[in-house]
Amino acid sequence: MTSARQRTPGNVSLPLTTFWLLLIATACPHCSAQTLAERIQPLVQAHRGNAAVAIRHLETGEQFLWRADLVQPTASLIKLPVMVTALRMADAGQLDLAKMLQLAEADKVPGSGILTGHFSAGLQLSVRDAIRLMIRYSDNTATNLVVREIGLPATAACMQELGYAETRLNSFVYRGDTTIAPERSRLYGLGSTTALETIGLLEQIQRGTAAKPESCKAMLQHLESCDDDTMLAAQLPKGTRIAHKSGAVAASRTNAGLIFGPGGVFAICVLTTENEDRSWDDDNSAHVLIAKVARAAWDHFNPEWKQAPTESAELKMGAFGLRVEMLQRTLNARLQPDPGLGVDGDFGPATEAAVRRFQETAGLTVDGIVRAEFWQKLGPVVEPEAVPAPEVVNAEQLPLQPAESLTGPPLVTADAWTIVDVQTGSELAGHESATGKDMASTTKMMTAWLVARLLQKAPELAHETLTMSTRGDNTIGSTSGVRSGESLSIEEALFGLMLPSGNDMAVALAEHFGGRVLQLLELGLPDGEQPSQDPLLRFVQSMNAEAVRLGLTNTHFENPHGMTGPTHYASATDLAKLARHMLQDPLLNRIITTRQRGAVLSGPGGYQRNVLWKNTNELLGMAGYAGVKTGTTDKAGACLVSVGERDGRQVIVVVLGSAASESRYTDSRNLYRWIWSNVSQPDK
Repeated sequence: MTSARQRTPGNVSLPLTTFWLLLIATACPHCSAQTLAERIQPLVQAHRGNAAVAIRHLETGEQFLWRADLVQPTASLIKLPVMVTALRMADAGQLDLAKMLQLAEADKVPGSGILTGHFSAGLQLSVRDAIRLMIRYSDNTATNLVVREIGLPATAACMQELGYAETRLNSFVYRGDTTIAPERSRLYGLGSTTALETIGLLEQIQRGTAAKPESCKAMLQHLESCDDDTMLAAQLPKGTRIAHKSGAVAASRTNAGLIFGPGGVFAICVLTTENEDRSWDDDNSAHVLIAKVARAAWDHFNPEWKQAPTESAELKMGAFGLRVEMLQRTLNARLQPDPGLGVDGDFGPATEAAVRRFQETAGLTVDGIVRAEFWQKLGPVVEPEAVPAPEVVNAEQLPLQPAESLTGPPLVTADAWTIVDVQTGSELAGHESATGKDMASTTKMMTAWLVARLLQKAPELAHETLTMSTRGDNTIGSTSGVRSGESLSIEEALFGLMLPSGNDMAVALAEHFGGRVLQLLELGLPDGEQPSQDPLLRFVQSMNAEAVRLGLTNTHFENPHGMTGPTHYASATDLAKLARHMLQDPLLNRIITTRQRGAVLSGPGGYQRNVLWKNTNELLGMAGYAGVKTGTTDKAGACLVSVGERDGRQVIVVVLGSAASESRYTDSRNLYRWIWSNVSQPDK
């Protein structure tokens, strides 16, 4: 059978005539599909990657389809059909949602979620709670617990039954060896779907036909709890109700959901893969594309969304938003006994019952509809926090802070920073520089330093062959693009670690050297700590031992790449100290100043292919700056360790927790300019 992927290659668009005929055929008689296409088509065509889009208004039937039957990887979006499968099985008596599951250490897998990083083995939770974690936090460990209960083949079988043959789960998360469809796993990874199938599934959930109505309602509640605000939700008006699920791996970013507005409900699915931008910043181009497509659809279906409702506009069953929140909060304060309404902005049966109670006590028509006369009787609305009377507010004299000093370092967005003289090692200035902070991929400085120390002791190690492992290839986050089974020299691997900030390469290097690094470098572990049997974890033990040897007193590592962990941190001062050591190593000095690097990879069976790595450090594009390492995670913010030289004076600047990717460069340049212009060089 020819797959949709083969029928419609990612770099070939539909013929223009066919495209417009499709839109005209699917448009409702009262809506302008052409207008919707004019809004969205340019966004999709400009994206550097393969995108598939399906949007359907569930009341009018108007829709926009772009490569909507193209089979694409789902990443964590596959957890949506897993949830549907579980609830349908519960409806059929094949699954007990109240069954208690016990978390074992072996169940824990990396990636998104909270179970692995924050909870101990032995934790008990219900199947229902595991489903909530799977959707709200995209928890990979919780997903595997759910899939284990329903059975790995169940999702594909359930989707087939519903008419969605291309929507399939291939394996447990981070357990590629469990695949039940090796070829589909090779093509799509964890799961596959089409944009058209996904909006069909969402429509069935909204209409209450994907399972029993109560189960569909529970699915909507799970989807509304999703905490990802980087894609579909990013550009929607504040307070917009959205029930959705996202997914993200290095090359693929996906999001699908139901978006509710004054103009009705529409289902949307945007699938992207083979993206040129594989960064993990919020401004990743695929994230931005998905956000813009969602906003364009919102604007089309809700052309008057900017118009604030007037005080006389009616509120009734089905309304939602900030005015409903004000109504619920005020009814709780005015009615006796307190109706105990949840202040959720959703005008449901409980809110209607409270409105009817107030109408009866106020002598208004009892119909459950809030009009202008209702607000007049209700009186001033109750705010979340008590607001003083206007005369009190207007008479208050607010204090002023002293005028800003014209001396001292510039204002920066970073949470912590330091400036260190390279020659003397003395700190010239800093802010919270000795406090341990999340450090993101600046972690890879220690990974590279340990490997460089090994090469100093045994130069022949530079020519050893490193083969990318499955664990390395499956590591989330920034990547070198080396696939499982492909190999290269250790020296080239260091470029793949530092330039594109390859998390995969950090794992591969740790696995390669983990079994011998402690012995070769004569590093000691704390009393009572035994070397791990896992070479990766033993390498991490070596990183911590080396930190002790170098006197990095506010540093601790959990991994070799920098993904967030509760005990993974470093201070700006420690990173500057580590950078000084790296600058003394000729190989590392060459690597951290390299802007791009080409390498040849050898693959299984003897094939070869070229790879290009570009340094993520944008300061290297300006004379006077060198290395050392960038880093970005949601928790750490934007981080940068860099070296600058002016008039023979070389300093290291470390910024941790800058407000955005570009801010770290602005912060660093401002600190360099200030130190070079205003602070005298220390005695040598």
